[in-house]
Amino acid sequence: MAVEKKWILKESGDPEVVSRLSSELGVDPVLAQLLVQRGVHTFQEARDFFRPSLDNLHDPFLMKDMDKAVDRVERALLEGSKILIYGDYDVDGTTAVALVYSFFRRRTRRIGYYIPDRYDEGYGVSFKGIDWAAENGYSLIITLDCGIKAIEKVEYAREKGIDMIICDHHLPEDQLPKAVAVLDPKREDCFYPCDDPRRCGVGFKLVQAYAQSHAIPSDEVYPLLDLLAVSIASDLVSIVGENRILAHYGLKRLNESPRCGLMAMITLSGLEPGHLTIDDIVFKIGPRINAAGRMESGKIAVELLTALDDATAEKMGNEINRHNNERKEIDREITQEAIEMVRENRCLVFNNATVVYNPDWHKGVVGIVASRLVEAFYKPTFVFTKSNDMVTGSARSVHGFDLYQAIESCADLLENFGGHLYAAGLTLREENLPEFCRRIDAFIEGKINPDMLVPIIDIDAKLGFSQITPKFFRILKQFQPFGPGNNSPVFITENVYDNGEGRRVGADGGHLKLELIEESSFSHHISAIAFNLAGFFDYIKAGNPIDVCYSLVENFYRGSASLQLRIKDIREREEMI
Repeated sequence: MAVEKKWILKESGDPEVVSRLSSELGVDPVLAQLLVQRGVHTFQEARDFFRPSLDNLHDPFLMKDMDKAVDRVERALLEGSKILIYGDYDVDGTTAVALVYSFFRRRTRRIGYYIPDRYDEGYGVSFKGIDWAAENGYSLIITLDCGIKAIEKVEYAREKGIDMIICDHHLPEDQLPKAVAVLDPKREDCFYPCDDPRRCGVGFKLVQAYAQSHAIPSDEVYPLLDLLAVSIASDLVSIVGENRILAHYGLKRLNESPRCGLMAMITLSGLEPGHLTIDDIVFKIGPRINAAGRMESGKIAVELLTALDDATAEKMGNEINRHNNERKEIDREITQEAIEMVRENRCLVFNNATVVYNPDWHKGVVGIVASRLVEAFYKPTFVFTKSNDMVTGSARSVHGFDLYQAIESCADLLENFGGHLYAAGLTLREENLPEFCRRIDAFIEGKINPDMLVPIIDIDAKLGFSQITPKFFRILKQFQPFGPGNNSPVFITENVYDNGEGRRVGADGGHLKLELIEESSFSHHISAIAFNLAGFFDYIKAGNPIDVCYSLVENFYRGSASLQLRIKDIREREEMI
């Protein structure tokens, strides 16, 4: 059986508001309830939600220092000086670089990009990168998704005659880098209305500002939104407000007229062109682009994303796909080895956290492996390997536990670290690893309780199969794009049976393909897929009733569409409270 999960049914909202909205919109009360849960209470708010408009994007000049950034870029273009676009090697960094580079290369030939080496330089601005810029005659560096803490490196660049514009979204220190402009909505003195434009988003606002101040038509800016959609989806950015508008139109662009590099990724991912969702980016396109930086160099990803012809895109796409296949194989092997270490009690810690270490593991996949271990054991998890004579690793957390705070408590043992609430990276000397394990385990023991070690599934509403009509699903699809802040709704249907055709599927028989019938409505049955839930097969095959929680998805195969339940969890009826 999979790890037992806790189901929590959300509050439905004010019944009067739900009823009124249902009547005014002419929709099923469950759909009205979903809107209310998302902060939509009136007809006009529903109209804005279902019809996002680019006219509602915020003025980019509301972001602190935007005027300074635009002026400096303009001066570089007028003087004909060289501009370097600098971003990290992950999917967020490479899409950001591709976006800004693609826009400005139409205005100057004296432009280049730089992606640091994952293993030699690590995340963020590096001295090596600045040296490279100086040696190649660049006088302006625009950083994307990095630089907010690069105080010494900005000064180092200045000494070499290089100005820097910082585009970042991370929380600044008390002191800001002395760059020409620091674009970061998390600055205390920045009052930009949306405080969660991440990575590619801040770079896009710079492009938008430059275009706005130079009367450049929108048809030169909005085609870049396919890249922005990939960034927003892959970075799990909150898809609300301005981000929802950008994601909506970015996804539209990706479906209707993607750049040739992304079209190559769509083809290699086996996706149906014209029907892509945020999930397709998260699980298919994003990991492939990420694989370039994990296995070789993020520069390959930028070459793909900035390709101007199909032949180049196909060549880069095939190379990236090869790297992704290698990554998946290494990922599988290391994940299996790590799980065996835990089960055989060969890990460094397994009281309050899971900590595993093998100096021979591939650094590029330790973050993925950490996520897999959280799925398997649901504890804060650290996966370490060795690189350049240092122990380096990735950490992932569980719901409600501040992982970054835990790591910060051991800062004196670390060479460097960075991250967020639920994910982080860190590097330390090998002799400090035992003490780190002891202290991190003690810290977590005082901050975590048993309830936090049970995965939670938030359920939006109860739903009967008879309510899942073509109209219901057509309107539900208009809630897209889904993501944090507007997750794909999760429903619960109780007391259902398989019609007898249920079977195990997948290479190892670990998944279930079911045809479910609701007891109270035998005329309604629906296909379902349940990943990693084959442990319920014998119980279901015996004709026993179950409750299921699920999201509704549309499958496309050879031009034909079908509705399916994507089951998140199953409960045997007698186990329900």
